[in-house]
Amino acid sequence: MNGILTEWACQVAEAELRKPLPRRWAHSQGVARRAAELTEVLGEGSDLLAAAAVLHDVGYAPRLAVTGFHPLDGARFLRDVHAADERLVQLVANHSLALLEAEERGLRGVLEAEFPLLDDHRLVDALVYCDMTTTPDGERTSANPRLAEIKDRYGADSLVGRFIRRASPDILAAVGRVEAALAAQPR
Repeated sequence: MNGILTEWACQVAEAELRKPLPRRWAHSQGVARRAAELTEVLGEGSDLLAAAAVLHDVGYAPRLAVTGFHPLDGARFLRDVHAADERLVQLVANHSLALLEAEERGLRGVLEAEFPLLDDHRLVDALVYCDMTTTPDGERTSANPRLAEIKDRYGADSLVGRFIRRASPDILAAVGRVEAALAAQPR
């Protein structure tokens, strides 16, 4: 993680998350560390992934929470305040199957209209992998315990619990594709 985009993203994420949400900041740093592990797999896209990884939860920052849906709030902040790269904004807006949660919230049409899903499926999968293999405290984990932790934290019947139940097969598939790509790398 030494690209100019990543350095800028770290500064923005730290400014928004470190003090008001230290645990969310720790998670974002952990997700960025996971992204750094994918440099060999992604090549040129690694800086974009690292930037999206550290910024993916910026919409949780209290001053940015307008809709209460952090992918949308974060993407709007990055687009409107920072004029960030469109691909970065799309990754943040759609991270970890956000369209399904947007649907639960009645915001799918808004999210799709403002921030279409990035067509680079390797980057989309990679961000899912990084997020879903990092604990809330920024530690490494595997996808199944992470999904269980989210369900436990929010409640199985909550909006987020319903979303995770619906998204789990696609999350696990994305994680599996990234793990397969990592396994195929020469050692």
